[in-house]
Amino acid sequence: MTSGPATAQRLRELARLRRVRDRIDREYARPLDVEALALGAFMSAGHLSREFRLAYGESPYSYLMTRRVERAMALLRRGDITVTDVCFAVGCSSLGTFSTRFTELVGMPPSTYRRQAARPRAELPPCVAKQVTRPIRNREAPVAQLQVV
Repeated sequence: MTSGPATAQRLRELARLRRVRDRIDREYARPLDVEALALGAFMSAGHLSREFRLAYGESPYSYLMTRRVERAMALLRRGDITVTDVCFAVGCSSLGTFSTRFTELVGMPPSTYRRQAARPRAELPPCVAKQVTRPIRNREAPVAQLQVV
């Protein structure tokens, strides 16, 4: 049986990790780094990274980039915003890093995704489109996995 104080400590730590994840969800477009997130959670950056990966299966940075790519996909589906503008709108400061991570998660470059997503198609409700086009977490997408129709 687990001890009371150890269990209580683990629950407090999980609550801090949840607050970090919630902050990433809210502030994905702002400049965020692991050190700043760790400072807000009263942890060292290394401890935060280890515990976050243990709790959620990916590093805080990977989670942040996944969140940014999800938002970028929604903006690119609109078709009226350039890839560069989308990159900066979701909080990325490097178009190259954004394009690389987008391609890893979605399976195609953002410009290709934008072009395919802008094709006429039966309108999907936004909640369905978000679910169907959600990027893959923890593993890179095979190159031909996602086809937007």
